[in-house]
Amino acid sequence: MLKLALRVLLAGVFLFAAYSKLKQSYLVFAMSIDSYQILPEWAVLTVARMLPPLELVLGIGLLIGWKLRYFAWTAFALLLVFFGILVFSYGKGMTIDCGCFGVGEALSPMTLARDGLLLAAAGTLAILSGSASGRSTR
Repeated sequence: MLKLALRVLLAGVFLFAAYSKLKQSYLVFAMSIDSYQILPEWAVLTVARMLPPLELVLGIGLLIGWKLRYFAWTAFALLLVFFGILVFSYGKGMTIDCGCFGVGEALSPMTLARDGLLLAAAGTLAILSGSASGRSTR
């Protein structure tokens, strides 16, 4: 039951994140990525184009539960990267748009708390789903 709840929660988050970015030009999302000042321009544009479809695929994969351990570990890894970047940027005192769900959300302690909880949820789901090299419960 917990595994199903975590799957649905994370699927909803990734699907909403993808939708909020795909409904506008990738250049708008690229501006949010660029505000973090960690990637060169070519990488910013590549990430802005590729991340929303990846989030969409992750959301669908988590929702249907096919190859769950791979989707769960991928979601965990992606959220770990996101969370690390958010913590680093917040620690530097950056007052920027998060870009998590499109435009309009400032990087704040609430953003960190939410993403920390999502990271914990993804880690729990990954563990419950089995390791990539071990046995899967699905």
